[in-house]
Order: sequence, then C-alpha cells, then structure tokens
Amino acid sequence: MKKILTLGLSLIAMTAAAASAATITGAGASFPYPLYSKMFAEYKTASGNDVNYQSVGSGSGQQQIIARTVDFGASDNPMSDEAMKPAPGKLLHIPTAIGAVVPSYNLPGVTTKLNFDGKLLADIYLGKVKLWSDPAIKKLNPDVTLPGLPITVARRSDGSGTTAVFTDYLSKVSSEWKTKVGSANSVQWPVGVGGKGNDGVAGIVKSTPGAIGYVELIYAKQTKLDFGAVKNRAGKMIVADNGPAALAAEGVVIPADTRVSITNSANPNAYPIASFTYIIFYQDQKYGSRTEAQAKDLKNLLSWMVSTGQQYNEPLDYAKLPANAVNKAKTIIASMTYGGAKF
Repeated sequence: MKKILTLGLSLIAMTAAAASAATITGAGASFPYPLYSKMFAEYKTASGNDVNYQSVGSGSGQQQIIARTVDFGASDNPMSDEAMKPAPGKLLHIPTAIGAVVPSYNLPGVTTKLNFDGKLLADIYLGKVKLWSDPAIKKLNPDVTLPGLPITVARRSDGSGTTAVFTDYLSKVSSEWKTKVGSANSVQWPVGVGGKGNDGVAGIVKSTPGAIGYVELIYAKQTKLDFGAVKNRAGKMIVADNGPAALAAEGVVIPADTRVSITNSANPNAYPIASFTYIIFYQDQKYGSRTEAQAKDLKNLLSWMVSTGQQYNEPLDYAKLPANAVNKAKTIIASMTYGGAKF
C-alpha cells in the first residue's frame, strides 16, 4: 500500500511539473543558432522550460515578431524605425552576443591563410574580381601561389542579418558598393549563388572549389572551412576570434535602445566585420491570448540570457556582451509590462 501511495504521489508531482513547464517560441537569425541551441538546452535544465527556436533567418524573425506568431524574434541587425512601423505595439531589442562574419573560401592546395580588405571583398561581390589569380588578390597575398580558378561567389538567398552585417561593412568601406547595392537583410546581388542560412552558404563553399562566402565564424569552424584575415580600419590584418570581435564594441556608445552598428571599428585591434545579435520582443506582453505567466517566462529567459547564459558565448566562438551592453539590456527587460503594469 505504501509503495502504491508513493507511486501515486510521484505521478502527481510529475504531472504538476509537466503542467508548470512552459514552451517559449522564437524564430530568426541563423548567425547565433549554435549559441542559442546550447543556451536553450542549458536553460531547460535550469528552469524546466523549453525554448523552441527556429533558425529561419533574421528577415523571417522580424516578420514573425511583427505578426506576433512567436514570443520573440531574433536578428543580427536591429530593426529600423521604418521596419518597426507595422508592429501593433512597441518593440524592444536586447543584444545577447557579439559574432564575427568571415570570408570563407575553398582553394585546393592553398594552405596559407589569405588576406582580404574591404575593397577586395566589395569588388569580388560586385563581380569585378573574377579569378583567384587576380592582381588585387596577389597584392594582398604576395607569398601565396594562387590558382587561376574562377571565383564562385556564395551569398544568402533568404532575408538575413548576416547579409545586413556584411553589406553594412561593405557600404562603409566601398562607396561603389554603397551606391550600387547598399545594405539590408536582402539586396540585389550583382553576382553569386544563393544558399539559405549560414549553413547553406557554408555548404556551397564546402562543395565548390574556387568558392567564397560570408558566414558567421562558428559555421566556418564547424564545417572546417578556411577563412581569411580582414584588414581593419587601422590597417592591420585581423583574424576573427572572440577577442578581436569583442574589441569591435569597445569604446562604442551603446544607445538606450541598444540598436547600434559596430562594423569597421576604429579600435586598432578589432575585427572589422563584427556585430551584436539581438532578441526582439514586445514591451507590453498582454496581447492575443497571452497570460501574465507567459510574459514572466519570457522575461526570466531574457534575464538569464544576458547574465548566467553569457558563460556559453566564448566556448562557441562568440564574444560576451560588454558590461555597458548588459546594463542597457537589463534596463530594457525591466521595462516590460503586462497590460501597462510592470511585473
């Protein structure tokens, strides 16, 4: 009888735990997906709450949070005021990490890490530099024997924050790029083969001798792709890593809403194609059929991501948030309301 009673109490406890566990939904950037996968698995262990995150690209993440089909959107580029106009409520942004976008390439027989600068990358993506043996590439890599392979340009086919970061950088370093193409989640590419997500671009580069593509650092490392050093504003060739990516934000004034670009940093040791990645959510959480409990679950997750969760950034090749960004993020999270009242 005692065993039956104990079993019954255990079943009741398990049922209660299952009932109290929440599922938080998010969608957007592939840039932080490896990090978010780790974070959300650890968060479930810590809280019991599931986070269902779909890596569908920043553009889709922005659209889904406007449509209120997810609890949060994720984007590597912050939404502009114009982009937020269709939202039925005030949207907030918080950064969660800093990542680096690298020029990855597939050049059989070339074992020396290649050097790039902004003008060369712009000219490759403008279709002006077509061969790996082009004098512009040789000039930056005088000691490398370069093959006469044609360059296959790989780029994103979906609305992408990684694209926004990369094209933001190119627009800062090439007036021709800024005039002809510009910067956005989706642009009219002069040349190239499209892949969906960072993994799609990495896959094209991996399978295509002569290819070059821009991907978040962890995707290059996970797929064992070669990636180049990039000359920064101070004239130094910098290889992407946690430290140089973090330095891109050093000394940057973080605005109250945290929406800021850190590409082409003036810091002499910074990697130049770096960016915050953002979570986007509604300030007032009372909409549709949402309960206050759901609002609290989201708030708790966001608070954890900018505090305890930061320990997972560096092991996955993302930089942790600087203290000023953490403080701004905490202030934004604290401003969340439910039906106009703080909770």
